[in-house]
Amino acid sequence: MAQQAYVTETDSGGQGPDRRGSGLRRLNRLAAGWRGDPRIWRRGIVLAALAVILALVMLLHAQIPNVIGNLGSLTETFLPWLGLFVPVLFLLGLVRRSATALIAVLVPAIVWLNLFGGQLTDKTGSGGDLTVATHNVNADNPDPAGTAQDVAASGADVVALEELTTDAVPTYEKALAATYKYHSVQGTVGLWSKYPLSGVRSVDIQLGWTRAMRAAVATPAGQVAVYVAHLPSVRVKMEAGFTARQRDKSADALGEAIADEPLDKAVLLGDLNGTMNDRALRAITAQMRSTQGASGSGMGFSWPASFPMARIDQIMVKGIEPMSSWTLPETGSDHLPVAARVKVDTTAS
Repeated sequence: MAQQAYVTETDSGGQGPDRRGSGLRRLNRLAAGWRGDPRIWRRGIVLAALAVILALVMLLHAQIPNVIGNLGSLTETFLPWLGLFVPVLFLLGLVRRSATALIAVLVPAIVWLNLFGGQLTDKTGSGGDLTVATHNVNADNPDPAGTAQDVAASGADVVALEELTTDAVPTYEKALAATYKYHSVQGTVGLWSKYPLSGVRSVDIQLGWTRAMRAAVATPAGQVAVYVAHLPSVRVKMEAGFTARQRDKSADALGEAIADEPLDKAVLLGDLNGTMNDRALRAITAQMRSTQGASGSGMGFSWPASFPMARIDQIMVKGIEPMSSWTLPETGSDHLPVAARVKVDTTAS
């Protein structure tokens, strides 16, 4: 009886040649069913058309006009997420038993991989001589002291904070004083540094109040111009689409200020309320590199903190080499902090 029970248990485990053979037979029957179906090329024409349209939207996103509701910028903000439609279309193609649809789905898949496949790889390097971080702390943050301590724990040499309120500034100053000897707050943005600051001033981004600043940081590897900015928010409204006119105007003004910067090495830290794909930030992105794009791992989404869908908090550099870039753990804000390690002295081996 024991021997019989053993044999029965082995057979029911399904790991032997019979199980593998039955699996192959099922695949053969499925393939034979498709081969014997003369309609596999005629079905799924609509799915195939949708796949081609999806590919064209991703490939030609820069041609989508912003005239109506800033539709182009809205598409570019969430462009990576269009890739989610690829597996959906693939599954629908399987359900419809459509060879035409399945082949057509390869087109948007290839386009998406061409646009974003490089961001899926780990480009993080070692080395660097300066660590920077930026965080939109949220004006309604219930724990500003804890948020400040969390950001300082990143080990950053220079920290930028955005959306500072008058009431919360003393709390941030007290919490960061032990780590950062030098700091300046201009309007609703601030800069904390382990190294001396000079040439501190607000930057006019055409808002009527201060949400951007500039300072020269005397790092051991040389002088670096550090810009901190919080561009105006954007909204998605049913009656107006993607309302971003003021954000776009401020981005142009910030781009002009950075272009006029006398120092060769510059870093931009802040909440730009836009992604690197958004054409509205071209005045900035055309002259600076994203540390996440150059030396990060993954998409590096930073907002909203509870379920990040876009990287609108940016670290960008000019005349400086990005070495690594990452997001920090969630704080009391609705944004995630982001950090980067860069090489200021690019002449060093």
